[in-house]
Amino acid sequence: MTKSLTGACLFGQSGGPTSVINASAYGVIKTALEAQEITNVYGAAHGVTGILNDTLYDLKKEDAQELELLMNTPSSALGSCRYKIRDEKELDRIYEIFQKYDIRYFFYNGGNDSMDTCLKVSEYMAKAGYDCRIIGVPKTIDNDLRGTDHCPGYGSAAKYIATTVAEVYKDSVVYDTGTISIVEIMGRHAGWLAGSSALAQLSGTRPDFIYLPEIPFDLELFLNKVGSVFKSRNNCLVAVSEGIRYPDGCFVSEAKPSLTDGFGHAQLGGLAATLAGIVNHRTGAKVRGIELSLLQRCGAHLASQTDIDEAFLAGKAAVEYALSGETGKMIAFERENIDGAYHCKIICQPLSVSANTEKTVPREWINKTGDYVTQEFIDYALPLIQGENSRAIENGLPRFANLRKIKAEI
Repeated sequence: MTKSLTGACLFGQSGGPTSVINASAYGVIKTALEAQEITNVYGAAHGVTGILNDTLYDLKKEDAQELELLMNTPSSALGSCRYKIRDEKELDRIYEIFQKYDIRYFFYNGGNDSMDTCLKVSEYMAKAGYDCRIIGVPKTIDNDLRGTDHCPGYGSAAKYIATTVAEVYKDSVVYDTGTISIVEIMGRHAGWLAGSSALAQLSGTRPDFIYLPEIPFDLELFLNKVGSVFKSRNNCLVAVSEGIRYPDGCFVSEAKPSLTDGFGHAQLGGLAATLAGIVNHRTGAKVRGIELSLLQRCGAHLASQTDIDEAFLAGKAAVEYALSGETGKMIAFERENIDGAYHCKIICQPLSVSANTEKTVPREWINKTGDYVTQEFIDYALPLIQGENSRAIENGLPRFANLRKIKAEI
């Protein structure tokens, strides 16, 4: 029988935000506030950097109604970071802060690198003999986290992308002169987001081509295909992942490898504009390069209710698993088909399964010519975009959570 553990809990957010990341935050915070074993609930300002700087918020002092509004508030309400733990001294500092606030439950919400942070903290606390239960809460629009069928944040981003691509398609066929539109979609090494543009076909529109990072990019073949479609139809719509690469491994994007984020990953961008210039030079056509950029991860107005609900349940389950004695784990989703309908089961995976690893689109879910996805991809993504979110509206605009962020004092 697992012994009861009494103490405070700490929650932090890390990496790029999503439109539903705060639903997971609310799942953790609400469940922790209701747990008898948890004496206080703290939030780290800007993820692990807030712990290192001893900047924690006392979430017990937040208004309950404001906390509930987190369910439909995009971005990271507590602030995020892209910070990789560098050495033992930083782990010593985290240990010091945990002791100061009697942190016995730690929940970290993020993607691959955040799960690595979680794993390092978990291993350190175990080595130090400090009783603390640590659970990772998954988050990433890229959907590239191993160990889980899908990730909170992906469904809403996929819905935004499919809807936007469908709308761009309708606009692109208006003029008699014709246009070529190239839509750049996030995804450094995995094409889950770009692939979701294919869902637009269910609304009677669709990209002509979709290019994912999983397949080496042939520029000359791309130009021939786009030129052929434009010549026959007077318009062409292409969806491209920001991370597409030439066969030698170099990014097609114009971003320089020296530009990196806090985790050391190349900062990409400008791909649509780069390809638009090349296509215009080859075809002479009017070409639009459209970069969705941050819009695909913060568009809460198009969030999938399925995604919102699952994000909340991931946070709730993290606390429940920790209270039951689990530690060193990550919450994960397991897909079930019951009577032909989609169902999502929540399980726990070891943090080591997901830390610093990536899940890419299976080759069999990409067509033979490498320029579109298959029906298997559509069947996978479609259940994740279902449901229209209901949210508080004031003055015709969304009412987001406004936390007081009162600094914790000991």
